[in-house]
Amino acid sequence: MSIFSKASDFVPVLPANLRGVLGACLDAVGISTASGGSTGGEDRAVLGIPAAKRVCLVLVDGLGALNLAERLSYAAHLRAWDRHVISTIAPSTTAAALTALGTGERPGQTAMLSYALRSPATGRSFSLLKWKQAGMRPEEWQRVPTLFEQAASRVADGPATEHNDGMAREVATWAQDNMDEPPVAVVQDPAFFASGLTRASQRGASHLGGKTLAERVDRAAAFLRTGRLAYLYWDMVDHAGHGHGWRSEEWAARLEELDSGLGRLERALPTGTLIVLTADHGMIDVTSRYDIASLPELREGVDLVSGEERCRHLYTRDPEGVRERWQNVLGDDAVVVTKQEAAASGIYGEMSEWALAVCGDVISFQRGCVAVSDSRERGANRPFMKGVHGSLTEAEMRIPLVLHEVGR
Repeated sequence: MSIFSKASDFVPVLPANLRGVLGACLDAVGISTASGGSTGGEDRAVLGIPAAKRVCLVLVDGLGALNLAERLSYAAHLRAWDRHVISTIAPSTTAAALTALGTGERPGQTAMLSYALRSPATGRSFSLLKWKQAGMRPEEWQRVPTLFEQAASRVADGPATEHNDGMAREVATWAQDNMDEPPVAVVQDPAFFASGLTRASQRGASHLGGKTLAERVDRAAAFLRTGRLAYLYWDMVDHAGHGHGWRSEEWAARLEELDSGLGRLERALPTGTLIVLTADHGMIDVTSRYDIASLPELREGVDLVSGEERCRHLYTRDPEGVRERWQNVLGDDAVVVTKQEAAASGIYGEMSEWALAVCGDVISFQRGCVAVSDSRERGANRPFMKGVHGSLTEAEMRIPLVLHEVGR
């Protein structure tokens, strides 16, 4: 990743990273999977996740390790639990990260390379969260099987694993006794059940719904009385950060709400359940902003602007010219690279032909607390986001890995 070495605030994807978390949690309860060139057992060893009878995996959208560390006084439970730091994948954004978690593969394989990209079917930019105007089904875009699909087939086959033989035998026995019950469930807002991102990252999973955090906690706890792994997703910390910034009172209040919910979860779960908490990305608060709409040099030669404020994907027939102009305008506030340079750096992992085809021809990774916005994208009187993410800084890339065994 030498092309990014001149950016002192950029950090690499660590060997212990989000891609391996779900596979490791599945292995912890005796369900073997393989992804990203490693087995779930190997990922579990790297991440230091112990074997358990059941696991509740909590994914908190937007809870960066540095953000949490600075505001830990608002989180009594997290303050007392066993905290570690791992990295998310690049780019540090929800669509890419949740799909990496759900498949065990990095964005170079899943083609989930940003918040938004250009669809070859329509020629238009579309959101990989909302999946509107894509002209393609999520299953056509993200072609990698998920770990949920692997898990279902392993349980059905009565698996054994060299890493966790005793737990694997227990899972096989459980499967025989609970033929109509899924071993793994995702607990989230029912509005997300059939979303494009869910279909890309969680196909094959069983879904349980809850609007509030308390409802999701209760559904996860009830499921784990018989199930093996519950994956609980919570996004209100991220929403507060986008709207008010992560240093705001609103963000602190959402962190307190989360921590209270974790206390409720601990009380409701069966003794011996392992809680594993992590996040998809961290966040920075914007202190300066470039607006593409008001800077002709940033529009020259660009056929389509996509991506997001911290990681812009630019589609162009003149990648070298666009890269040079953008770097000249942004200077030390960004590292601007061509698609080929990004692929050669390995930042996305090994890139498939499909991922290369849909990636922007030029990518601008912002540094510091800088955003590159485009007021042409926004409706009248719609404010820009205060807190953003998507780039490669430590604040965005470092995420927590928190482990806590209930009753210990």
